[in-house]
Amino acid sequence: MKALDAAKTYLVTGGAGFIGFHLSKSLLDKGAVVIGFDNMNDYYDVKLKEDRLAILEKYDKYIFIKGDLADNADVFRAFQEHRPQIVVNLGAQAGVRYSIDNPRAYMESNMMGFFHILEGCRYFPVEHLVYASSSSVYGGNEKVPFSTEDKVDEPVSLYAATKKSNELMAHAYSKLYHIPVTGLRFFTVYGPYGRPDMAYFKFTNKILAGEPIQVYNNGDMYRDFTYIDDIVEGVENILCNPPVENGKGARYKIYNIGNNKPVKLMDYIETLEKCLGETAKKEYLPMQPGDVYQTYADVSELMRDYGFRPDTSIEEGLSRFVDWYRAYYGR
Repeated sequence: MKALDAAKTYLVTGGAGFIGFHLSKSLLDKGAVVIGFDNMNDYYDVKLKEDRLAILEKYDKYIFIKGDLADNADVFRAFQEHRPQIVVNLGAQAGVRYSIDNPRAYMESNMMGFFHILEGCRYFPVEHLVYASSSSVYGGNEKVPFSTEDKVDEPVSLYAATKKSNELMAHAYSKLYHIPVTGLRFFTVYGPYGRPDMAYFKFTNKILAGEPIQVYNNGDMYRDFTYIDDIVEGVENILCNPPVENGKGARYKIYNIGNNKPVKLMDYIETLEKCLGETAKKEYLPMQPGDVYQTYADVSELMRDYGFRPDTSIEEGLSRFVDWYRAYYGR
């Protein structure tokens, strides 16, 4: 396994997003040139994105492009002007429940946007394209842990369907145009500077405001919560190690990247309550459309190929998040 090469130029889409910010900062700390690309949309608090960006722009080797993945000219300009050797596509319209009411946003960003990234890699050849898929592709699979060998043909949300589509598109482009591609199915990433639409963030807002939190499926759900630092380390190990030919004419590989230790939602809430020193008022609700009962990553391939070893407990991870939250919001 090759170490990260700080002499290369990395294009990170979704660069002002949660994972994109942390990955970019880590790459910059190692001395790499990072091209950030983000449309800065208002799906959640734009100020949080701006504050992440302000941190990154303090680095001399950071270049930010405000552009839209759905705009082919924006994407091609980034490739043409900066000629990245490695592309990390994290830009996408996120959120399972949001996709129920706003399907067009997912088609534009996740489908057309990813198509434009693939075309960029085709016409401006790169050493490696790494892109974000999602644990959502497993849908309602009951066999656990989820393995990349499992069938993923029954998505339960449009968001999941777009991510599965991305995997098929990436494989086709890898085979047709010899693009080395690695897809990563992320499992419930959390931590400082996280996404306010995620449950742990919304819970914290409401608990500190004395408002009831909404607990779906009466709390009977499991999630493979994965701390952001573990995710960044796992992604960085992959960046300079493109896959070999898979025997089918494509240099393509898909991995799960998660904590490999699912936690019951009620236990997660209890841990958050301890970190906050507050007890939540709870409103118990049925399962929501698009939700799944549990996520559980089989990460044995990532462990074998890249030595992936997530080791941040939810107690430590949530404690760090709460410390950041209180400092950032002054609460």
